[in-house]
Amino acid sequence: QVQLVESGGGLVQPGGSLRLSCAASRISFSSYTMAWYRQAPGKQRELVASIASGGITNYADSVKGRFTISRDNAKNTVYLQMNSLKPEDTAVYYCNAWLIRTHYWGQGTQVTVSS
Repeated sequence: QVQLVESGGGLVQPGGSLRLSCAASRISFSSYTMAWYRQAPGKQRELVASIASGGITNYADSVKGRFTISRDNAKNTVYLQMNSLKPEDTAVYYCNAWLIRTHYWGQGTQVTVSS
């Protein structure tokens, strides 16, 4: 079965950086749009960033200029580099793979930004 395994979350101080990774298995990774979503307590899950199979990227306004999404098709992995982190970035971050009407989700990784 398809697996998306996130890693790289943790506790970081405001202004710090983290890099999330999502390793995919059992899918034709290069064909999928890959994305990162996040969900904070009491809030709806929201799209953070996406990267299409051709490399076109899209970002939520709240993270533009601070976060960078990238992919390595040879490693079946998508990354989210997060810089200048703010307390409001605290959430569970989920990896998503999307192709036509098929969505796969990872289990999520916690990111906490706090002093």
